[in-house]
Amino acid sequence: MNAREEILGRVRLALADRPGSPEIDWEYGRPVSTGGLGLVERFAERVADYHAEVEMLDREDIGPAIAAALGDARHVVGDRTLRESWPSGAELEWLDASDLTSAELDQVDAVVTTATIGIANTGTIVLDHGRGQGRRAASLVPDVHVCLISADQIVSDVPEAVARIIELGAQTHPLTWISGPSATSDIELSRVEGVHGPRTLRVIVVR
Repeated sequence: MNAREEILGRVRLALADRPGSPEIDWEYGRPVSTGGLGLVERFAERVADYHAEVEMLDREDIGPAIAAALGDARHVVGDRTLRESWPSGAELEWLDASDLTSAELDQVDAVVTTATIGIANTGTIVLDHGRGQGRRAASLVPDVHVCLISADQIVSDVPEAVARIIELGAQTHPLTWISGPSATSDIELSRVEGVHGPRTLRVIVVR
């Protein structure tokens, strides 16, 4: 018997009288409750927990809401699909991210995108960077991100979100998972926002 076998033998002997591990009643992909709140309400609550701003509006109110969410921003990234679907009515200089370098993206005031999925229990937004969402860098470089998501795009939990992504055929796309504004903290838990992405996230849920 070598030293390794001797040590493991002693460990097994010491644990011999311990009860076995209990069976956990769990199946991956099983629906998860959102508690006493509906999907949309839970999503809004969790998004707000991340220090993001969130509001739920009817479709006819979205244009003015985009203008309000952008505030003083004037140089704004948003692709043609988004601009045609949700005209804000504000005097903005709309830019197409596909034509901009990273340095030029860093100079814009804000980005407006749609989304692919929202996850209620984690307050997470998933972008697949299809129409309405632009390329990945556009959602990561500008300091302000205004994101529109429809209520019917919100699911309960991560397994359901993954299943929806596969159903949509988006699993081969570059995906961005967003849980609140970009933030980090040091060992003393001093929170700093805007280190790895937008400092401000404003989410508009379209009912």
